[in-house]
Amino acid sequence: MAQVAAKNARAVFITGAAGGIGTATTRALAQRGYRVYAGVRGETPHLRELVGVEQIRIDVTDPESVAAAAEEVTRLQDGQGLHAVINNAGIMIQGPLELVPAEDLRRQFAINVFGPAEVTRAFAPLLREGRGRLINISAPTARLAMPFASPISASKAALDAISDAARIEFGAQGIAVVTVIPGAAETELFAKAEAAADSALAAADPVRLELYRPQLAAMGAAQAKMRTSEPGKVADTILKALEAARPRARYVANPDVRPALILSRLPAWLRDRMLIAMLGLNKAKAA
Repeated sequence: MAQVAAKNARAVFITGAAGGIGTATTRALAQRGYRVYAGVRGETPHLRELVGVEQIRIDVTDPESVAAAAEEVTRLQDGQGLHAVINNAGIMIQGPLELVPAEDLRRQFAINVFGPAEVTRAFAPLLREGRGRLINISAPTARLAMPFASPISASKAALDAISDAARIEFGAQGIAVVTVIPGAAETELFAKAEAAADSALAAADPVRLELYRPQLAAMGAAQAKMRTSEPGKVADTILKALEAARPRARYVANPDVRPALILSRLPAWLRDRMLIAMLGLNKAKAA
């Protein structure tokens, strides 16, 4: 059983609490004295002993599960509302768009877009009650779409659009909406994405797959050189967004995000040329 925080402690609900960034953020919030409702799909032992953390079962792709989670948090809060809701749950689907299975693409949007939207709708009354704020976890690919990563890029772009619109809609009610942009963090997300992509490609039409092999090899080499940072840095940024008296619309969590944001502002022809060179795609031989 988790130890219980003080009844009047500020309370936060976070989805995807079992993952790398979710766990780091849950731990940081608990250490800061927050009462944390950790949204998980199943019992998560490593969160069990954290002081002030209550695990809440939720599947963000299931509206009934989301509604049940909101009802449970409402009951536990007993009229106190929430200080924040953090939409952190997410997955990454990658690979050539032509070869990405349709069900994988739907799952990408179900978790990264429809899930946060469903959570926002269900938990909005708790945010109004607590004069809280909504924090959505985005990605650099929302602003700079990456080749062979169109599903994750498109889903995060959609989440950014939802965040931008909700910031004005909820602003009139005193609810701030904030986007946090992490870079490449040391989590299992990338390993899971790579394994899923390998599985999908193994089942793809070999003739079509052969057309992409040189570019995929170049992308793999570029990703191997990618620098990663600790999830704790993202958690620190989320805390900053949570506690700022006047929160900004966007917070950048890692230094590697800024070059991507700069590239995203360039003319399309120049942006494409620089991306191709940076990823080594200009050296990949045509199939």
